Amino acid sequence: MNTNSFRDLNLNDDIVKALTSLHYENPTEVQRKVIPVALEKRDLVVKSQTGSGKTAAFGIPICEMLEWEENKPQALILTPTRELAAQIKEDITNIGRYKRIKAAAIYGKQPFLHQKTELKQKTHVVVGTPGRLLDHIEKGTLALERLSFLIIDEADEMLNMGFIDQVEAIIQALPTDRVTMLFSATLPEDIENLCHQYMKNPIEIEIEASGITNNTIEHILYDVSDEQKLSLLKDITTVENPDSCIIFCRTQDQVDFVFQQLNRSSYPVDKIHGGLIQEDRFAVMNDFKRGKFRYLIATDVAARGIDIDSITLVINYDLPLEKESYVHRTGRTGRAGKSGKAISFVTPYEERFLAEIEEYIGFEITKKNAPLREEVKREKPAFEEKINAQPILKIDKSAQLNKEIMKLYFNGGKKKKIRAVDFVGTIAKINGVTAADIGIITIQENVSYVEILNGKGPMVLQAMKNTTVKGKVLKVHEAKK
Repeated sequence: MNTNSFRDLNLNDDIVKALTSLHYENPTEVQRKVIPVALEKRDLVVKSQTGSGKTAAFGIPICEMLEWEENKPQALILTPTRELAAQIKEDITNIGRYKRIKAAAIYGKQPFLHQKTELKQKTHVVVGTPGRLLDHIEKGTLALERLSFLIIDEADEMLNMGFIDQVEAIIQALPTDRVTMLFSATLPEDIENLCHQYMKNPIEIEIEASGITNNTIEHILYDVSDEQKLSLLKDITTVENPDSCIIFCRTQDQVDFVFQQLNRSSYPVDKIHGGLIQEDRFAVMNDFKRGKFRYLIATDVAARGIDIDSITLVINYDLPLEKESYVHRTGRTGRAGKSGKAISFVTPYEERFLAEIEEYIGFEITKKNAPLREEVKREKPAFEEKINAQPILKIDKSAQLNKEIMKLYFNGGKKKKIRAVDFVGTIAKINGVTAADIGIITIQENVSYVEILNGKGPMVLQAMKNTTVKGKVLKVHEAKK
């Protein structure tokens, strides 16, 4: 089949329209291979490296196959981290925008009651981390009877983080009549066993790469003592002068220390680690994605869920102790076919970890000498000019999509026995408006929210001020952002 564009994949016009708005131009290799098989509702095991477009590879067929009319969850997506859960929820919402697909992200460190209330509403897709999802399943707050699709994303990372038993417990609680898709950068034995035990003759798709890491990444190593690390970091960043850089540390304390030192030296920098509250973690990630600052200091918590295709440099300030983490960290650069650079600092006591990493990735990392003082001095003016320049903010890929959407608030919900179909039936009768102009509808106990698409929000708002819903007069205004 010719699959040079998303139209060639026989997708619903609503999905293609959303993909066009999101500037998804042509399917990546993993998308070309996965989407047609997924649309046939076959079980899938996909081995593909980070940055290859996996989220859209399962997100597009899921959005295509979901039935809007069904109120209970039809797809469950398991992810290892909260950041990734939030990212996937956003991607699914954007891809399914014109089909009115409603997704919920469920993870720890967020009020359980709030999530319970959200799951009572019409929800098509639930994305979440294993621990919190298992809590909801055990307490009966996540309806499972309509689940037709299970996606296990970043399966190897789930194994590394010790979630495999929880994943298995979730699988055992789900309906057996379902489609299961597993995505992983590597396929360790435990993951293979999971596939054989819980999947029905899965089709295996492997996206070839030159090695276990992307072939678009240049890997470099510097021998350094602990005492000299900070000085070397400043010299390296001066010489490399990256547009966008992540610096990985092993502990929260080390992240805090490096952040303080670079902040003191006027670097445009911020930090992210598990000790920050979730709202702050999301805020930092969003600002980094938009380009508000150039340097992000992070623990491995940020090695997943960062979907940015323009990070030019990754620095392992501390070498990771797990060989898989090296692949996940360095995979933040060299994404979407672009080139990138991964620099690692190695202290004498870390040599054995380095040997494991090199054996795992299948090549020796090139060692270099620290930049000479003359070179650092020569590059200093260009470096200072860049760190002092006003950032040019990147346009969010969903900006075009969201620009044409107005969310309306209505002061009536479940207690007034109002359903989503009541809003659709009423709004679609307005002159110049069709059901295709109505986005996600959220019905709560006493209020409802309706997204109006295609720039028709003001027209619908005006009309609904004098129109009843199911015979009831409701107050209506634009919802607060």
